[in-house]
Amino acid sequence: MKLIRQISALIFPLMLAACSSDKASIEPAKLVDFKPGARLEVLWNVDVGGAGQSVLFPAVTREAVFAANAQGKLYRLDRNTGKQVWSIDSGFEITGGVGAGDGLVLVGGEKGELAAFNEDTGKLKWQVSVSSDVLSPPKIADGVVVVRTGNQRITGLSAKDGGRLWLYERATPTLIVRSHAGVEINNGLVYAGFAAGKLAAIGLKNGVVVWESSVSQPRGNTELERISDITSLPVVDNAQVCAVAFQGRLACFDAIQGGTLWTRDISSDKGLAMFGKTLYITDTDSNVQALSKSSGSSIWKNSQLLMRKATAPYPLDDFLLIGDFEGYIHALKRDDGSFVARHKTDGSAIVMAPITLGNNALVQTSDGELYCFAIH
Repeated sequence: MKLIRQISALIFPLMLAACSSDKASIEPAKLVDFKPGARLEVLWNVDVGGAGQSVLFPAVTREAVFAANAQGKLYRLDRNTGKQVWSIDSGFEITGGVGAGDGLVLVGGEKGELAAFNEDTGKLKWQVSVSSDVLSPPKIADGVVVVRTGNQRITGLSAKDGGRLWLYERATPTLIVRSHAGVEINNGLVYAGFAAGKLAAIGLKNGVVVWESSVSQPRGNTELERISDITSLPVVDNAQVCAVAFQGRLACFDAIQGGTLWTRDISSDKGLAMFGKTLYITDTDSNVQALSKSSGSSIWKNSQLLMRKATAPYPLDDFLLIGDFEGYIHALKRDDGSFVARHKTDGSAIVMAPITLGNNALVQTSDGELYCFAIH
């Protein structure tokens, strides 16, 4: 497992270098001028400390916002003002987090640490060791904490004391893309994408595989070309679940039975969003596309963020919010993909899509600035 982790940590830069010379020479698109059709307003902004080499997410509950930094600090902030309520030192380098729910705040570490803190006081409730580094936020639902580790294992633990309830593991190829993608939970099922383009639905309570389907099949003559890993979160509603593979395809399945509904050749390491009857996706080259959720047919495509390492889209009212490598937040119209607003943050990369904070959006930059945005 150690060898796999070392190789996977290097594999993504190697794959970028292995791109064709024409593609590698493409400069990131320069930002175009446009007639503003909306305004992005910063409601509050607070510095929580940098993420280092990790990818850290804020978490939101009805009462608070929680954020962490790579040095091990964990913060509770007021939802309305961003004002600090408490801060604690977790005692380890945080590489996975933040997760929150059922009165707990959850973070994971490089050496397999997994800690649960009381949401109100910040007091440690329990800490356990899992099988490998935690690279994504732990999730909690129905008394079960679900954590994914760098060795592709998924563990279900008791929210009460951290005791292990179940373990899901699968064979892992020698070469994989190191990924911060965790799991999604819906209607008692845990959905997760894996190396070689596999998507699995696992029982939340018992860890039993309900179904497994192929999003993408490895193709190509070399091991690098044949990598077709799912490196972003699936999206799911009560009817269907969709996932996309790097160097692979986008596919949607029946959420309960796992039957394939449709597939389409699109590669993405960023991910996608589901809103109403539409899927929104940022592909590997940072083209933003809208597709029919029922068929996968194209609705529109915006290529004006080409090679800007754009995040997955985040739907907010009539808009999509997308971050990029220079710290810009872009607002696009959901119906046609045209630009309507733009705001620069601290200039450091925004790696992950914004998340929901009531009627607003929450964005965390690589340097640790946390912004609450409204759009008017």
